[in-house]
Amino acid sequence: MATPVFIKALSRNGILRSLTCFLGCLYIRLIHASGHWEIKNQAIPDKLINEGKSFITCFWHGRLLMMSFAWPYDPHLCMLISTHPDGQLIAKITERLGFKVLESEAKGGGSAALRSMVRILKRGGYIGITPDGPRGPRMRSSNGAIALAKLCGVPILPLSYSSSRWRIIKSWDHFILPLPFSKGVFIWGEPIEISQQSTPAELEAERKELEKQLNRLTKNADDFFGQPTPEPANGENTQ
Repeated sequence: MATPVFIKALSRNGILRSLTCFLGCLYIRLIHASGHWEIKNQAIPDKLINEGKSFITCFWHGRLLMMSFAWPYDPHLCMLISTHPDGQLIAKITERLGFKVLESEAKGGGSAALRSMVRILKRGGYIGITPDGPRGPRMRSSNGAIALAKLCGVPILPLSYSSSRWRIIKSWDHFILPLPFSKGVFIWGEPIEISQQSTPAELEAERKELEKQLNRLTKNADDFFGQPTPEPANGENTQ
């Protein structure tokens, strides 16, 4: 899906972009402060962080908005964000909410972003990836997070959230926009361990497992409030 014209305009106008990011952060904080949000299975990331173990957190692009509130830890979560116009808006808002941002198409290309992620994980840091972003298909996992986990010898933790009141934006990812005074829930999944000796066939099986777990967590979170879960896009993402 092409980036809407107004998003492109916002991304290219520094003043409008700054104002939009400021208002976006205010809105996100209002959603969280005006409602009741809980985190389920937080003992899973707690254990790895207390043991000093790095990991990759994966969640769908459509569930990105509130994810900063699922990370109550002093170590920063470094988010991989596209440099596309809509990605730039998300990146600026993400930075204001306390995350560090890695641009997926920064100078030096994807290889530069990969080197940065490897360096962060090897130093004991944490990476956040939307495996269906930045272009989709919706709720279909690419193999990028799997390849990174294998390279660095770290697990992947799936994560999703839902809320009692929302609007679904008509975008490729069916982006979820919670409303103020909502109840919300974040759900962490069990670690997916990727062996550094995995064969291509085994890596493909792990990619499918990540996709399966993320979709199951998302449905569980939506079921918590009786919300309809958007259907994954037809076909699989093998990019």
